[in-house]
Amino acid sequence: MKFVDSYNSVVGVFVAILTAIFGQYWFLFFFFLLFNVIDWLTGWYKARQLKQESSKVGFKGLVKKLGYWAIIVVSFSISFCMIEIGDIIGLDLTITIFLGWFTLAALMINEARSILENLVESGYNVPSVLVKGLAVYEKMIDQKVDDK
Repeated sequence: MKFVDSYNSVVGVFVAILTAIFGQYWFLFFFFLLFNVIDWLTGWYKARQLKQESSKVGFKGLVKKLGYWAIIVVSFSISFCMIEIGDIIGLDLTITIFLGWFTLAALMINEARSILENLVESGYNVPSVLVKGLAVYEKMIDQKVDDK
């Protein structure tokens, strides 16, 4: 029972910290991080299967993942700043929050498609409905952004 209590305490603290940093939708950022890790691992596995392993390429992939996080930080920061500026000058600019969320959604789809691509190239039989479904989601997000 003591182990369960300790486990619950650790998980509770972890969730509380994530909620404090990322807000109530922290789990979306967590899933994006999870997609980053899975994409990196499946990319490494693909390279190993194809005998194309390279620490230089792996490092480039890691830097690319950090760049994605920088894009997310910038998009949400712009949204936050625009909302605050709107409050100062008396304009309702809350619509700009969509900038961050659409960016996160687009990058999540990009990561998921990359994971599936790595698996296909590694010889896995990925259901085409999944690949096509992600392409549809991507088009829907792009269309929604174009409409805004």
